[in-house]
Amino acid sequence: MENFNGKVAVVTGGASGIGRSLVKELLAAGARVVVGDVEQAALDALIEEFSPAGDIYGVVTDVSDAGSVNALAGMVFDTFGACHLLFNNAGVAAPSANVWETTANDWKWVHGVNIFGVIHGIQAFVPRMIASGEEGHVINTSSGDGGVSPLPYQSVYASSKAAVSCITECLAAQLQTEDTRLGASIFFPSGGLLDTGIGTTDRNRPADLAREKATDPVPTLADFKVAAEAAGMELQFQDLDELARFCLQGVSDKRFVIMIGIDEAETTLQERAERIGRGELPIDLAAVPQL
Repeated sequence: MENFNGKVAVVTGGASGIGRSLVKELLAAGARVVVGDVEQAALDALIEEFSPAGDIYGVVTDVSDAGSVNALAGMVFDTFGACHLLFNNAGVAAPSANVWETTANDWKWVHGVNIFGVIHGIQAFVPRMIASGEEGHVINTSSGDGGVSPLPYQSVYASSKAAVSCITECLAAQLQTEDTRLGASIFFPSGGLLDTGIGTTDRNRPADLAREKATDPVPTLADFKVAAEAAGMELQFQDLDELARFCLQGVSDKRFVIMIGIDEAETTLQERAERIGRGELPIDLAAVPQL
């Protein structure tokens, strides 16, 4: 899909972070954008700000709830009759902890959003997209943390993103073997530190999935800044709008993996494969910043 002008795009988790930048760049490219987000206030503010830039619509959506995502898909197809671009982007994170110190609710919440959010998006939209007979593409947001190599102390989040990578690979292969007009890509946000708000997603954590015991909170960008300054380090940041433009270009170029600095990921994966081939732990403990 080389031209997004007039196409219908759906972005989950689109009211903040990377999703917000994807919405901004899609509008700039002439797409009609439907934003699904769990935060009503943030969604309203986004619609008000971006309405002058193009056709934008908002639907309060909880991606962990299949019914909520089906309602989003129903609205899109009832209104437009098609969805050409589906960005399964919504994501959350749990506090850092050893696996044995995580809680059941950590896994239920993060996997409910990060994994089932993608599955619900695929199951609600892809059958309709295929039936429409129009060209389309599904873009699932993963992470180098899990999708390439996991950070050991982020087992809940990293495992969810590893699952998204596997799901997307299977989806892309199936869409091709079933001779559909759809494609799929995996998007690894990359290029440096990202001011996405992932460290504050606990604000949307449901009360019934609250953490059963206290632990250190998810590190925020401010925490990284303080630690870096104390260590005399200069942090490298990636502009989110530029990252979004890179993602859209990757879709246009029909890339399965969309990632800035993909050569570094290739090196990491080769080193992991060599360790696996020797029957060793794939994680390079010397490169882990903390355990």
